[in-house]
Amino acid sequence: MNPATSFSIDARDGLARSGTLSTPHGEVPTPGFMPVGTRASVRALDTPDLLAVGAQMVLANTYHLMLRPGAELIDRVGGLHDFMAWDGPILTDSGGYQIFSLGPKIDEDGASFRSTYDGSPVRLTPEEAVRIQELLGPDIAMVLDECIGLPAPRKQVKSAMERSLRWAERALVAHSRPDQALFGIVQGGVDDELRGMSARATAELGFAGFGIGGLSVGEPPDDRNRALEAALAELPDGKIRYVMGLGDAEGVLDAIQRGADLFDCVWPTRLARHGKILTIDGDFNIRRAENADQAGPLHPECTCTTCLRYSRAYLRHLVATGELAAHRLLTIHNLHFTLNLLQEARLAIAAGSFADFRTAVGERRAFSDISRGS
Repeated sequence: MNPATSFSIDARDGLARSGTLSTPHGEVPTPGFMPVGTRASVRALDTPDLLAVGAQMVLANTYHLMLRPGAELIDRVGGLHDFMAWDGPILTDSGGYQIFSLGPKIDEDGASFRSTYDGSPVRLTPEEAVRIQELLGPDIAMVLDECIGLPAPRKQVKSAMERSLRWAERALVAHSRPDQALFGIVQGGVDDELRGMSARATAELGFAGFGIGGLSVGEPPDDRNRALEAALAELPDGKIRYVMGLGDAEGVLDAIQRGADLFDCVWPTRLARHGKILTIDGDFNIRRAENADQAGPLHPECTCTTCLRYSRAYLRHLVATGELAAHRLLTIHNLHFTLNLLQEARLAIAAGSFADFRTAVGERRAFSDISRGS
């Protein structure tokens, strides 16, 4: 195991487990959620805001940062931690998903695509992804993988999974920064057999931890859960298991119940910018007319700074008039809800009552504007 990180399991409840991820920049209790700071910034928030909502680890994106402002510049000013004034742990995604969304040309050596900023040609290989992340300086770096859209023919899924394994081997050879852990990524779509094969082979390479990629791309929850079960069953018990890009409450709790430890997603922050509010009693849109004269908070049980100070009526007013403060205040609430849910999940695991907790959350959240598509 790379000495940069370690993982200990503190409690178990069935397959669910709570533990501690130790990194050079601090410890992270798991199950844990990482707010997404794609360009070294969680949109609308600053570092004190992140600390206030309870964030202990954040994610930044290699693809975006390598293009702007550039990994070399970030390295010159002291690395990501100094650059974004965040003293806690940071994980960087290699950019595989972003590249996939740009329709790249993939060959055995790497991926060619156009910059989303100026259209210039960009080439990324497994070795270059490692080099860039070593310059950025996160506590955890992810290997470059080939992500494909689902559904897809099994032959295509298998080919991408096998190429991701070959790229993972090359990344391990290229990685040399001793204060940074390198995580492998399990692929295989929603094919149980391919997921199991990928997980076994990735585990055998000896990574410090493991991401499970290629999910949360539109597949049905039941298919995602089966794929997770197949992958998690083959990964080492004593290493961190990170489900990439998963952040909705029900999906995260389902993954925890199957043995996953770490999550990230733009869901809480992106929804906030569109006026969508996450709560334990279902999600709703603050723009709805009935909120116009509501003097109470977004949720009566919430203890975030937004709910302790501001009314639904005021927050709806900010959204309706396009005030930028709305983005910050609603983002604070949604991240607080998400991070608090993970804290309660940890407590439920320690108490041996996670299954009951999962059921209770599902029942309370059954009515939701989002689930109805409004």
